Amino acid sequence: MGELVVVRHGQTEWSASGQHTGLTDLPLLPHGEDDGRRLRPVLGQREITHAFVSPLVRARHTAELAGLFEGGIDAQLEPDLVEVDYGGWEGLTTPEISERVGHSWSLWHDGTVPGETPGETLAQVAERVDRVLEKARPLLADGDVALVAHGHVLRVLAARWIGFGPEQGALLPLATGRYGTLGFDHEWQALTGWNTGCP
Repeated sequence: MGELVVVRHGQTEWSASGQHTGLTDLPLLPHGEDDGRRLRPVLGQREITHAFVSPLVRARHTAELAGLFEGGIDAQLEPDLVEVDYGGWEGLTTPEISERVGHSWSLWHDGTVPGETPGETLAQVAERVDRVLEKARPLLADGDVALVAHGHVLRVLAARWIGFGPEQGALLPLATGRYGTLGFDHEWQALTGWNTGCP
């Protein structure tokens, strides 16, 4: 059986500044493009047969630079891998959101903004990533499957893979340009590597 190779896109202006970037379609910074290039030799050593990529440009460009649209890999854009919709918290930093709500805010404990511009709930994000896992799991019989997307959605996906609720993604930080692996320990779905950088 192969593994899921979970890749967070390279650095953008907002990821560098700590602003929440949901559906805002920002490009990679030059440093973020370097992140994608550093992934290429690492991912090239694996037997990746399929790839699912968020359609947002920062993920798509990372996947291109990493070589996932080449070499016979069956790569496709997957709308269910877009980042969490933060609603009215889009573009704000955690300290800015905390000031607005009057306490130390966390996506994992408080969720996205309620009211007139609501964002997604973690349960809704979990529904999306569960669909991705349902598509990807059978493909592991052929080799590794790459999933290229965004920090929070991939943390929820990893939590779901190992049987946890989406809020347990809080325990799985994933920096830009880094990757993790989700595989098996005997018959059990397991976290086999996480938040690994590239030389």
